[in-house]
Amino acid sequence: MGEVLLIRHGETEWSRSGRHTGRTDVPLTEAGVAAAEALAPLVANEQIVAAFTSPASRASRTAKLAGLTNALDDPDLQEWDYGGYEGRTAAQIGQDRPGWVLWRDGVVPGDAEHRGETIDEVATRTDRVLRRVRPLLAGGDVALVSHGHVLRVLTARWLGLEPEAGRFFHLDTGTLSSLGTEHQEPVITSWNVTPNTG
Repeated sequence: MGEVLLIRHGETEWSRSGRHTGRTDVPLTEAGVAAAEALAPLVANEQIVAAFTSPASRASRTAKLAGLTNALDDPDLQEWDYGGYEGRTAAQIGQDRPGWVLWRDGVVPGDAEHRGETIDEVATRTDRVLRRVRPLLAGGDVALVSHGHVLRVLTARWLGLEPEAGRFFHLDTGTLSSLGTEHQEPVITSWNVTPNTG
């Protein structure tokens, strides 16, 4: 049985500054491009039978630079819709809501392009992704190129945990992680791997 390979897109200006980037299409920085390109040798070592990417350009470009030129867009891999918190840092949000934590407190509605999502709505999307991916694993690995929070929720769901458990899985930009099984039980087989640590 193959593994689910999780690739978080390379750095953007917003990810570097800690701004919540849900549906805003922010391009990769030069460092983000370099990190995505550096993932290509790691990706080439895997037995990938299918690849899917968030439609956001930062994810789809990362997929191409990492060698996943045939990755298919999957809207369910879009980042958490942060609603009215789009583009704001946790510190800025905390000025209005002291003690705010995304995983516990969620988001507020924004404009028509940033309506906001609950964590359960994000989990519903990641559950759909996993239902589509699991049958493909019989033939090899499946790569998913996406975003930090949605991949953390997906990891929690792979492990059979509540979506809020995603808070325990810090995930850097430009990294490769993998989900597999041990004795037929779901596990994390690698996490936050870069070409320097891999």
